[in-house]
Amino acid sequence: MDNITGNNTTAPPWGEATLLSLQVSLYVLLAVVTLVTALSNAFVIATIFLTRKLHTPANFLIGSLAITDLLVSILVMPISIVYTVTKTWSLGQIVCDIWLSSDITFCTASILHLCVIALDRYWAITDALEYSKHRTVRRAGMMVGVVWVISISISMPPLFWRQAKAQGELKECVVNTEKISYTLYSTFGAFYVPTVLLIILYGRIYVAARSRIFKTPSSGKRFTTAQLIQTSAGSSLCSLNSASHQEAHLHSGMAGSVGGGGGGSPVFMNSVKVKLADSILERKRLCAARERKATKTLGIILGAFIVCWLPFFVSTLVSAICTTCWFSPVLFDLFTWLGYLNSLINPVIYTAFNDDFKQAFQKLIKCRRSF
Repeated sequence: MDNITGNNTTAPPWGEATLLSLQVSLYVLLAVVTLVTALSNAFVIATIFLTRKLHTPANFLIGSLAITDLLVSILVMPISIVYTVTKTWSLGQIVCDIWLSSDITFCTASILHLCVIALDRYWAITDALEYSKHRTVRRAGMMVGVVWVISISISMPPLFWRQAKAQGELKECVVNTEKISYTLYSTFGAFYVPTVLLIILYGRIYVAARSRIFKTPSSGKRFTTAQLIQTSAGSSLCSLNSASHQEAHLHSGMAGSVGGGGGGSPVFMNSVKVKLADSILERKRLCAARERKATKTLGIILGAFIVCWLPFFVSTLVSAICTTCWFSPVLFDLFTWLGYLNSLINPVIYTAFNDDFKQAFQKLIKCRRSF
């Protein structure tokens, strides 16, 4: 999301050679960030697409986030590089309108994707059995659709007054913050409301995960298989079906043993029940560990998101409300690119902290090297 209050400044009192070297260095640095952002998100998309194990509704949302961040790196960041370094807009009104609209839309969509991923995670961990019945790719697609509708509704209003105001040669391409009502609408819709929602969801996920992790059976109390399954970590990371299949298989074996004769003694049946209970409790421990790691990952994503986008949206809101306040254009550019950096951090976090992604990603790299 480009700096909304960009101002033209006079050239610094440096020599032309020094200024040129600084510009080239900035070009290279921002180009590297843009290229790495594009490649990392492209690899996440390819990993999900080529790995059948990752074809789940939850990963559909992650893939959609990666596509959005890829669009930021392809359609927004390259033009922003030129504009950040030269400080002059020379691409005309039409390109300006397209670029600003794409900037606002894609960056807002990237932020809102984090909300739907957190919402999906919240439902999965707090109401696992019921939510698993409705957790489909179609439902995930509807959530993504809502994200894009909101993002487009935030990016469209400036188009109208930019077109009405377009006269003469365009020297800068920025969103007019004189309309405070739009600034409040866009900043709250794109950042402040989603941030509050993320903090609330993450807080509840953290409490629910810790409650699930530390919930252990009281000594001496017997649990039915259904009770053990219900107290296991029934999120997307832990399959309830496998436990059910295991239970059915063991009951079938018990029935076969009873039909066969001496294997159906009470001692034998109790031994099988104990093994079944131990197996499910082991699944509970494994799931609890994965639940803890997934919750930690979500916290890192939330922290990275706030660090990247908070400076930009705070400065944007302050500059719109406080007409006497002044922010350095260089500072706005820094905040803008710090926000763009979030599109690079998201895929890095998912591949670094998610074992399924990490393994699939490594297999994909090995396959590419073999050709």
